[in-house]
Amino acid sequence: MTKIDLTLSNLNALFPSNFTQEQLAKAKTAFLKALSAEAHKFYGGKMVTMPKAGIYGFNWFNVWYTPGVSVVSTTIRDNHDASFDLSNRGNLVAVVSDSTRVLGDGDCSPSGGLGVMEGKAFLMKYLGGVDGMALCVDSYNKQGKHDPDKIIEFVKMLQPSFGAVNLEDISQPNCFKVLDTLREECDIPVWHDDAQGTGSVTLAGLINALRIADKPIGSVRIVFYGAGASNTTIARLILMAGADPSKVVMFDTKGGLHKKRDDVKADTAYYRKWEICEKTNPDCINDIEVALKGADVLIALSKPGPDTVKPAWIRQMAPKAIVFACANPVPEIYPYAAKEAGAYIVATGRGDFPNQVNNSMGFPGILKGALLVRARKITDEMAIAAAYSVANFAEKKGISPDYIMPTMDETEVFAQEAADVAMKAIENGVARITPTRDEVYNGTLADIKESRAIIDVLMREKFIPAPPPEMLSDAVAKAVALVTK
Repeated sequence: MTKIDLTLSNLNALFPSNFTQEQLAKAKTAFLKALSAEAHKFYGGKMVTMPKAGIYGFNWFNVWYTPGVSVVSTTIRDNHDASFDLSNRGNLVAVVSDSTRVLGDGDCSPSGGLGVMEGKAFLMKYLGGVDGMALCVDSYNKQGKHDPDKIIEFVKMLQPSFGAVNLEDISQPNCFKVLDTLREECDIPVWHDDAQGTGSVTLAGLINALRIADKPIGSVRIVFYGAGASNTTIARLILMAGADPSKVVMFDTKGGLHKKRDDVKADTAYYRKWEICEKTNPDCINDIEVALKGADVLIALSKPGPDTVKPAWIRQMAPKAIVFACANPVPEIYPYAAKEAGAYIVATGRGDFPNQVNNSMGFPGILKGALLVRARKITDEMAIAAAYSVANFAEKKGISPDYIMPTMDETEVFAQEAADVAMKAIENGVARITPTRDEVYNGTLADIKESRAIIDVLMREKFIPAPPPEMLSDAVAKAVALVTK
């Protein structure tokens, strides 16, 4: 079977050996985009719906549909929780977006987000054994503006069919209202992966980075660059995990967040930003270079780079500085440049560099754990439990400046994460059922292995055909041409 192996070493080897590090970084970005365009066209997307029950003769249709299935309807009518046992609801997540902030590309129109949402469902299935369904919705109202209430109503209407909802790529400030309203008013978990998911995995990476640098979380100075849904939630979780708010400064496009930012206070839609203003930056610092002088940690989720974060800023940071440059699809500064400027540990959101701090390490296990206890919500404590679960998994393997996080091919991390999240859900009182930790761990691992085995069979039998070799070579040629022109 033809296999296109895109491991980090093989990916680097596709390009001329005389490329500079900057050229190599640009070439990989261009290559992955070119290959993605052709691969999506070749396969017609990434997901398909298939039965998981068998047909053992024609009359089995009468079991799966009428008349036999009426007993399922009446049983669920009399006990709504039976839907988790008698349908796929208990393992099914709706991936909901209005596509107003897709990666670094902004508003892509409702259907423009389908590639990302299908990708989310793809990762859920392969990494967590969870079924996902992409649902991109039109949130425009009659005035031609994106209306958060339309998304809220849509999610409330669909919740009887799903075990959880993953919100994705909804622009701020609408994302705050959508998440906070649905978390309280729905009877299933509603999770905003750009916010809580990014917050959880970033905390996981920070926990291990601080362990390596031998710096307690309560003593470090942390600068956040960017104040969107991701970074404000990251800051909230890091503060909950023990960071000292007096040593934290966050920047948006207008400067530092602090109590004198009347513009933020006046715009009640940005209430999450105002919470940061009230809690942090007591000295009202407005200059990023002043904030970074002697800082231990920089966490950037802002404008895609590579020149958004300047090397000169990093040179002013404390010894053993930690830099997370997590803008997608291009980090605010490339890792090699950050290291040259003196950073000790560098992380990005991409898998073609060491230390990928990406939601993919969080949501498959977190959602699986929530589903297996039939949770009513995902609390912030559950997200923090997931962060420590991921960090501890890597620590047991042996962390280093170039390995602060597990990678997606370390299957057991998702089962461990699901189990830790499930136990925290039970502790928080949001679980409908209370399996043991081992039951969640083993059930998750079995579902992941089953998902991967099914995909392996489909590939081996060529129901999933291998992409033609020229697809890879054409993408390489386009990337090299773009970089060398």
